[in-house]
Parts: sequence; structure tokens; C-alpha cells
Amino acid sequence: MWCVADLTDDYLEKMEEVLEVYERPYNPAEPVVCLDEKPVTLHDDVRPARPMAPGKPRRPDNEYKRCGTANVFCAVEPKAGKHFTLATPNRSAAQLAPALEVIIAHYSEADTIHLVMDNLNIHGPKTLTDYFGKEKGAELWNRLTVHCTPKHGSWLNQAEIEISLLARQCLAKRRIPTLAILQSETSAWNAKANHDSVKINWQFTRRKARQKFGYKRSTRNRFKRSKT
Repeated sequence: MWCVADLTDDYLEKMEEVLEVYERPYNPAEPVVCLDEKPVTLHDDVRPARPMAPGKPRRPDNEYKRCGTANVFCAVEPKAGKHFTLATPNRSAAQLAPALEVIIAHYSEADTIHLVMDNLNIHGPKTLTDYFGKEKGAELWNRLTVHCTPKHGSWLNQAEIEISLLARQCLAKRRIPTLAILQSETSAWNAKANHDSVKINWQFTRRKARQKFGYKRSTRNRFKRSKT
């Protein structure tokens, strides 16, 4: 269940900006990519899983040990079915910078990359300039046109759907003990998603938002709430 925050002018402005980007027809010269992070707790078995009887599925013991945490950067170009699933030790700026470089390099022929992200403090140009230096960092950041979801508006980021797919289809309730195994498993899932060109059919538009939340946008780009 998603709980929508107070519909301030700032919230509505940023929501409509993101939705307007989603409504644009597919254009390979200006791809729309959504990015978010997923924390992952690493677990290992204390006792090896064994079948209850010959020919039966393996049954894991209910006891496990924690092996630390990791992170997965999940990015998706929803209309093209392109996926970028990058497992890292953590979600720090030093891990995000090379992940962004991978995404940007994939669209070397694009005029700009519309990148939808939330307001996490590392989602800015400093992440790239600190890691790559001012010249290269600025060059990489200038390849992006960033659209930030409003505060408490992460439901507007289609990367949340990507994370849900990864969690259900790859991670599920499995015990993954190491970062290396997590990287291998997420890489395999990513390859299959790209092979199958799995797209996201986003249906929520600005028109539906105005109907759902009861507001209008005037010709002066101001928001007017309907009286209840």
C-alpha cells in the first residue's frame, strides 16, 4: 500500500514533471531511464540443505547466519525493456558513480538521457565529480537530464517495479551468502530480462492524477484543488 504525502504545489509540480516524461513516445535519442537502490541482507545456511527423502526437494534448515549487507542498483528503460542490475557492497556515492558510468556508456549515441531518481543525497553531480574528477564527472553529468520524484513520492519511480521484479524472480526467499554470488545471480537475471526485453506498461498519467487527486492545472501553471 502506498501512502501519498500532502499534495503541495512542489509535490504536484515534480509529480507532473515525471509523469510528462513517461507520457512521451519512445525516442531512442532521448531514452527515459529510472534508477533506485535495493538493500540486500546476505544469509548463509548453518547446516546444509538436504532432501527429506530420495527424490524430494531440498529442505533448508530454519537456522541461518547473517553475512552482512549489500546493495543492488536497479535501473530500467521501461519502454525499451533494457535493464541494468548492479550489485555493490553498499549504496555509497563511490559505488553509484561507476554504476552511472555503465548506464551512460550504454547510450553513447543518445542526445540526452532522461534519468528519473529520488532525492537521495548522492543523486547529484558531486557523486560523479568526486569519483572521476571535475572534468570527466561534469561531462558525464551533462549527458543526463535528471527528473527527481517528489519527497515521499518514490511510487512514481518505475525502478520500484524493477526492484519488485528482481525481488520476486531472483532473490525471493533464497539465502545468498556473499556479494560475489549476489553479483552472479543478479547478472544472470539481468541478462534474461534483457534477452526477453521485459517492458513496464506504465498507465498512470497526468490526466489520471488530476482525476484521482482532484486538482487542476491552470494556464499559468498553478494548481487548483477541487473543493470537497
